Amino acid sequence: MKRPALFEQPAIRDALLAAGLALLVELEILLTDVSGPTMALVVLGLAATLPLVARRRAPVAVVAIVMAAALGLDALSEVQEPQITLLAFVLATFSAGAYADRRRARVGLAIALGSILVDQPADFVVMGPLLAAAWIVGRLVRSHALQARRLVELTGVLEREQAENARLAIAHERVRIARELHDVVAHSVSVIVVQAGAERLTLGEERPATREVLRGIERTGREALVEMRRLVGVLRRGDDELELAPQPTLARLDELVEHLRQAGLPVELTVEGEPAELAPGVDVSAYRIVQEALTNTLKHAGPARAFVLVRYGRRLLELEVADDGAGEPPFEGNGHGLIGMRERIALHGGELEVGSRSGGGFAVRASFPLGRAPT
Repeated sequence: MKRPALFEQPAIRDALLAAGLALLVELEILLTDVSGPTMALVVLGLAATLPLVARRRAPVAVVAIVMAAALGLDALSEVQEPQITLLAFVLATFSAGAYADRRRARVGLAIALGSILVDQPADFVVMGPLLAAAWIVGRLVRSHALQARRLVELTGVLEREQAENARLAIAHERVRIARELHDVVAHSVSVIVVQAGAERLTLGEERPATREVLRGIERTGREALVEMRRLVGVLRRGDDELELAPQPTLARLDELVEHLRQAGLPVELTVEGEPAELAPGVDVSAYRIVQEALTNTLKHAGPARAFVLVRYGRRLLELEVADDGAGEPPFEGNGHGLIGMRERIALHGGELEVGSRSGGGFAVRASFPLGRAPT
C-alpha cells in the first residue's frame, strides 16, 4: 500500500517521531518507578524529545538541548532516568552526523560524548561506542546522499550536453541542406526559368499556346525560387529564430488551380458548404495536400483531367483530389509525398485515403476535424 503523500515530507515524519518519543517518555515517567518531582520530570522529558522535530535543520543544537535535558532528568530522578531518552540520545547523535557539515558534526559528537562522561561516566564504556556508532552511520548516510545528489546533477549536465550536441548536429545538417538547396536545386530551377524565358522570346508572336505554357513555367519557377529562398532562410536560422512567413492556404486554391491549368492539366474545382475560418495549421496542411496531389497527377497520370472537391461541413473539412488518367500510380518511387501527406494529417487528427478509382484514375481523400481557429 502506498503511503499518503503527507508522510513523504521529512518535517511531518520528524514531528510524528518526536511526538511519539515524547509520549513514551511521559508514560514511562508516570507509570513506572521513575521517581522525583513529577512536573519537572514531565517538562524535562518533553525537552529531551520534542527538539527532535528540528533534527534536520539544527542538528547540533538538538544534540545540545537533548543532552542538557538528559542531565536534568538524571539529576532529578531519585532512582533512574527514563530509559526511552536513550533513543533520543542515539537519534540526536545520528542526526548530527547525517545533517551537519564536518566541523559542526564533530562538535555534535563531542557534546554527546562529553555529556555521557559528565552524567554517567560508569556507563561510558557502553554508551560511548553506541553514540559513536550512531554518529558514524549518520556520516555514511550523509556521504551516500551527497554522492546521489552529485550523480543526479552530473546526469543533468550530461543530458544538457547531449541535447546541445544534438542541437548543434541538427543545425549543421540544416546548414548543409540549405547549402545544397541553394547551390544545386536553386541553380537548376534558375536555369529552367531563364531557358523558358529565352525560348518564349525567340518564338515572337508565333505559337501563342506554347508561349503561354513557357510563361507559366517562368512564373512557377520564380515562385519556386522565392519559396526555396524562404526555406533556405528557415533552415539557416533554426527553429528558435524562425520568422513567421505567410503560408499558402485554401483561400489561394484558385491560384494553384490556374497555374496547373496553364501547365497543361485541366482542373475542375468545386467548393461545397460555407467556407469557414480554419486553424492556421489545418488551412496550410489542406492546401499542401491538394497541391501535392495535383502535382503528382500532372507528373504521373498522363493525359488526364483532375477534379478537386473541398467540402466544409459542421465537424469536418473534406478534401478529394481525383483524376481520370491511366498513368502509373502517382505515389510509386520514394513515396516522400505520401509520407508528407500522412504526417500533416496525423498532426491534426485527420484521416487520409489514397487509391485507384473504380472507373479509372486515382484519388486522394483527406478529412480534418474542424474546431475553432485560434484567436
